Amino acid sequence: MRALRLLGWKSEPELVEVAEPEPGPGQVVVKVGGAGACHSDLHLMRDFEGGALPWGPPFTLGHENAGWVHAVGDGVRGLGTGQPVAVYGPWGCGICGRCRVGTENYCENPAEAPVPGGGGGLGLDGGMAEFLLVPSARFLFPLPDGLDPVAAAPLADAGLTPYHAVRRSWPKLPPGTSAVVIGTGGLGHLAVQILKATTAARVIAVDTREEARRHAVEHGADLALPSDDATADAVRDATGGRGADVVLDFVGVDATLATAAASARMLGDVTIVGIGGGTLPVSFFSVPYEVSLQTTYWGTRPELAEVLDMGARGLLRPDVTEFPLDRAMDAYRDMEAGRLTGRAVIVPA
Repeated sequence: MRALRLLGWKSEPELVEVAEPEPGPGQVVVKVGGAGACHSDLHLMRDFEGGALPWGPPFTLGHENAGWVHAVGDGVRGLGTGQPVAVYGPWGCGICGRCRVGTENYCENPAEAPVPGGGGGLGLDGGMAEFLLVPSARFLFPLPDGLDPVAAAPLADAGLTPYHAVRRSWPKLPPGTSAVVIGTGGLGHLAVQILKATTAARVIAVDTREEARRHAVEHGADLALPSDDATADAVRDATGGRGADVVLDFVGVDATLATAAASARMLGDVTIVGIGGGTLPVSFFSVPYEVSLQTTYWGTRPELAEVLDMGARGLLRPDVTEFPLDRAMDAYRDMEAGRLTGRAVIVPA
């Protein structure tokens, strides 16, 4: 079969021929219907070097995936050939305390995981191929009626990651509050929808691109602001001088982190989701009183079930641009150049 593989750090992936996987005991082979192209893949190609992560190339890219059950190994129950499924991406050990409650994104026993701190497309072969080997049936979720693999694939990361970040701040978003989404691209445009569907907050979208701001409003944002030196003041003007109760930064560079901290309300949350490499100096007077700062990584298995349900009900509608497998690098180039709206999905078939 064909697969888009990263063969070395700081290199462009190559489309090569590899053997079709076969399932062992407890494993499942999925025929890939859609594999999302993520901005973090660009960091794998451009930024990382040997030793930076506990795993490395070569491996097939694609860590947000959906498709159809193709073959099952011995002991697998409850999944039938041809059944549409989404793949949960962070592959933990399954036995530590975090994994037992479904929080495999924060597995505390990485030595027993399929790959330490990674998964398919992150150290092991991912979904930018015709078939994907999934090491355990627990990582597969049957798709609800009305949700096809192309629409479901982005929900496995671009939907799940902002859902987890928003969900942890639900107590701070009752009526009369506000939330800021910085960066309304692949993840951010879904964060806007999640906030509108699950909270009563007024949503303020921030992006450098006019088109992204326009789409954010189409997806429910109450206000869209350009990202510049005046953004924090504009957020405070829009919130009666108080600032935003929750700020979600899906970019993570120095400038957006500074904007996030300056936009926050006392007792608010600032959540860093983007891995742009920026830093935020923190001292007693550098952020409003009792602002909580946190990073988040992906989401939990139970949360993916919730995200898929929202997708099937039309509450989450990712903007998708489809690319065939032999044009996967075009998707990454468009993403890097800022030409994409929403999420690129590679369709191997």
